[in-house]
Formats: sequence, structure tokens, C-alpha cells
Amino acid sequence: MSSKRIAKDFANCSANPPAGMTITMPYEDDITVWHVTLQGPADTVYAKGQYGIVVRLPDNYPFKPPVITFATRIYHPNVTNDSLGNICLAMLKTDNWKPAYPMVNVLEAVRNLLVEPQPDDPLEARIADEYRNKRDVFDKEAAQYVARYATGAPKFPDRSALA
Repeated sequence: MSSKRIAKDFANCSANPPAGMTITMPYEDDITVWHVTLQGPADTVYAKGQYGIVVRLPDNYPFKPPVITFATRIYHPNVTNDSLGNICLAMLKTDNWKPAYPMVNVLEAVRNLLVEPQPDDPLEARIADEYRNKRDVFDKEAAQYVARYATGAPKFPDRSALA
């Protein structure tokens, strides 16, 4: 693990975070876990929500991609519809990952998933189908998830859940 690279990435992300994001390092003794609070992007069904995102940097970062999950439940074709919140994002796939990717760009790509879901590369096929073919039903369900799960400050998993 490159502590210098992680420190540099964190400094860059903290100084110039993507729009609507706040990034913290919740554990003084562990620079590999970050908590990101994302305000739902304006003009999206997620706009009224506030989402917790957990970034975990593997031991061999930056040569392996970070593991990024939603701590807040979200109704989205590219995020598992469960408490795990796994994300399907092309740049985070091992075959596509490049060590040169700055973390600020990775976080911006996560934010952009809320602006433009990628229904052709879904983790949730049923939700992707709704997004493509029954947009009113998708929007209604997504708005219900915002009201149910994404109001108020996000809750992050405790440290033991990250092991």
C-alpha cells in the first residue's frame, strides 16, 4: 500500500471534492477507509437525499481499484438493492482500473451515476428495465427510497462491519 499516494489522494479530494460531497477519514489509525457524504444531485430523483458512501482502499492500492459501497440504501440500477450497496461502475472493474486514476475522478464518476444511471451495465436488471421502460414507476420508487432511507445525516457502518 502506498501511504503517500493515499495521503495525496485524500488531500486532493478534501481540498477539491466533487460537487455536493464531503470526505472524511473516520479513523485516525486507518487511512484506507473514507466516509463520503453525497448530497443528491439537483434535477435528479435523488436530489432531496443525502447518501453515505464508504471508500475502502485495498492493501495493493493504487494497483487495485478501491472498493466503494453505498452505506445508504438507494433505488438504482447500478447499486445492489440491499444493505451491501455494491456499485457497478466500469472504471472500478479490475480489468478497467488504471493506477493513474485520481480518487477525485472516481468519486465524481460515482456521483455521475446518480445523474445518469447506466441501465445497460446493471447490477439490478429489474430496476434497469424499469428505468428504461417504465420511468414513472422507477422515479416513484426511487423517490420513496429517498424519503425512507436518505433523509438526515447518513449512517455509516461501524468499524467492525468493515473487516
